[in-house]
Amino acid sequence: MLRGLLIGLLTVALIGTGYWGYKEHQEKNAVLIHAENNYQRAFHDLTYQVDQLHDKIGETLAMNSRKSLSPALAEVWRITSEAHNDVGQLPLTLLPFNKTEEFLSNIGKFSYQTAVRDLNKDPLTDQEYETLKKLYKNAKDIQDELRNVQHLILKNNLRWMDVELALASGQKQMDNTIIDGFKTVEKNVEGYSETNFGPTATALQKPKKGFEQLTGKEISEQEAKQIAKRFAPKNVERVDVTTNGKGSNIQFYSITMHDKGNKHDVYMDITKKGGHLIYLLHNRDIKQQKISLNEASNRATEFLKKLKFKDLELYESAQYDNIGVFTFVSNYKGVRLYPDAVRLKVALDNGEIIGYSGRDYLAAHKKRNLPKPAITKEEAKKSVHSNVEIQEDRLAVVTNDAGEEVLCYEFLGTIDQDTYRIFINAMDGTEEKVEKLQSAEPLFREL
Repeated sequence: MLRGLLIGLLTVALIGTGYWGYKEHQEKNAVLIHAENNYQRAFHDLTYQVDQLHDKIGETLAMNSRKSLSPALAEVWRITSEAHNDVGQLPLTLLPFNKTEEFLSNIGKFSYQTAVRDLNKDPLTDQEYETLKKLYKNAKDIQDELRNVQHLILKNNLRWMDVELALASGQKQMDNTIIDGFKTVEKNVEGYSETNFGPTATALQKPKKGFEQLTGKEISEQEAKQIAKRFAPKNVERVDVTTNGKGSNIQFYSITMHDKGNKHDVYMDITKKGGHLIYLLHNRDIKQQKISLNEASNRATEFLKKLKFKDLELYESAQYDNIGVFTFVSNYKGVRLYPDAVRLKVALDNGEIIGYSGRDYLAAHKKRNLPKPAITKEEAKKSVHSNVEIQEDRLAVVTNDAGEEVLCYEFLGTIDQDTYRIFINAMDGTEEKVEKLQSAEPLFREL
């Protein structure tokens, strides 16, 4: 009997030890996953900021108005600050990356110094314009390298924790794709000419809008579930609903549903007032393309009809791997209302909506009394830079840097191989905004 008791105690002790080891292993894995997620987020944010940096510098080259140039350069300065922050969150302390950080700092200093001075009294010199063109080219080089590293990380499921271990140990790993990619970026930046620029500082963020224009009654959690199921795959299960925290300027329900077929979760945010869909994400694997981008745009249009949208028109579409990305805006009596924008992602393997954002539309949509233009289209064209070759034109409403909606003449034009959308105030001829349109996605090479 004593022997049986001892065996029982040893068995209990063994189970307890195994459970303790299992829990400790789980906690260790949780810490590693958290660190990996932070590294992945910082890297993809950095890649996005460099994309934005290249485009914003390009936009300044097409600007002809001092009023537009100053805030545009201030935006360049803000983006470089955020890119610096993202670099600082990557495990690169043991990898020389100071030249790239210095390059980002120089862009920030130049843009700040130029933005704060009176460009009417002291406009850009020819030398400074040439500096902008060089920075634009250099930013493109860095953009291409980072996008190539990003492509390989996603394609090969590479982990940043392996990079950290490789850098810390100094041992040669089987796949140093990430390290080699950043070394290539650093080597290329070393060849850029240095320029003396002015002081720098931290840019301010604009406050986000709430949904003051929402209509409809307040819905319950159960009603939010029913709304979510209308836009979810048919085989979802385990529908969980949570309410956002107090103090937010937007009250909404967050819904999580499990897709049994694809073994992925579907996420949605739905407003409490009116039950409007804010956000949808179905993060599943996309298989080989079977439908065209045009057919995908039709699927996106059908989805918007289910949401009971009216007077929306497609104004921008792009394909990234096997995903179609579409942006729709309101059209009121032939005038495009760019603040009223919705964005969708469509899987090109089966036409399913895997991403949706209606945040901008819900924040901006309202009844508008549009004024009549005070100047003609021909008068507005005189405010467009002479280097821009105009291809299309229309009336549109955009939001200016002060957060105010303004009626503009929209001109679509090109400089060399780049395409720009230029907005000229229809009341006084002011250059309100210049946007560089995205080019076709590059083909990436193997390192």
